[in-house]
Amino acid sequence: MERLKSIPTSLFGGPEVDLFDDYTMSPEDMNFKICEKPNSYFDDHLEIIASFSPDTAPGKTLKVVIQETNTGKDVGFIKFGSPLINSKPRNDWLGSVPDLPTWNKRVIMGFIIVPTQPFGFNYLGGKLLAAICCSHELREILDKKYDTEFCLFETTSLYGNIKGASMYDGMRPYLKYRGDTMSSFLLTMGEDIYPELKEWFEEKNDGPLVKKTASSRKLKTQTKMIGMVKASLKEHDITKYNEFCETIKTATDVTTQKRFYMSDYGYANSKDVLTGKTDVLVKSESFEKYSLENITKWWKKKATKRYENLKTDGRVRSELEYWTPESIDKIDIIR
Repeated sequence: MERLKSIPTSLFGGPEVDLFDDYTMSPEDMNFKICEKPNSYFDDHLEIIASFSPDTAPGKTLKVVIQETNTGKDVGFIKFGSPLINSKPRNDWLGSVPDLPTWNKRVIMGFIIVPTQPFGFNYLGGKLLAAICCSHELREILDKKYDTEFCLFETTSLYGNIKGASMYDGMRPYLKYRGDTMSSFLLTMGEDIYPELKEWFEEKNDGPLVKKTASSRKLKTQTKMIGMVKASLKEHDITKYNEFCETIKTATDVTTQKRFYMSDYGYANSKDVLTGKTDVLVKSESFEKYSLENITKWWKKKATKRYENLKTDGRVRSELEYWTPESIDKIDIIR
């Protein structure tokens, strides 16, 4: 809520005026381009359509906006970053734990792949953005920025094992499912209690618990609060300390799995390059399929079928979905 209030408005509307909103348009008539915008543009627009904040993180970062060229309107937002340090599906695919310097030089991960809505619903926007992540055009932007040759793209499904499938399934050759990640974690506090606790702890701490520039601030703030409670209980009441630690341990026993996907950008020997067998990338027979033009053609077939079926059923959505301070409690956005 506070982040939304901080976004500047104008007489001509806020960031929502830049979002795609012509839902009478057929996918057959659409084309797209990749736009690099200022961080403030990306962050302000993402704030009103996503359920998480666009926090900064260490390592590589590239933020791009995907724009429909006929309307000049934004259909989605993508953020790349350095790959996860460890991943069982990746290790299984490679046959071993990767050499991290080589991996960090050659591999990029998609952390934010968010279509505007209802573009995503009406036109399979999530599939479009995920496929564009695998395009030569985006890879070349990354290559130029980091003076290297990327040969692998990774991402995970949005949902954990609460869903048995992902919108990224059925996206071969662009994305290939490699297995499920697994982790145990402590769920973050709900908004019904977190702001009040955060305010109380910051008052006692005489300031914020974590830096304003820190990534995943809510998770880190929660972790800091738990640490402060533990430290106090350990000093003043060891019985309560043990009870609290056991409660946290029980709450942490939440295991989630996310589907893990890879794209080799159409190279035939990405694995050999990543395992150090060669430094020279070789194009596969399907290399040209990864151009933005061919990806758009692939998407148009799927999106047109989806759109026409929705029209026949009278289910095409036409109301642009975005958060404002007034609508924050009225719409549910999880993406």
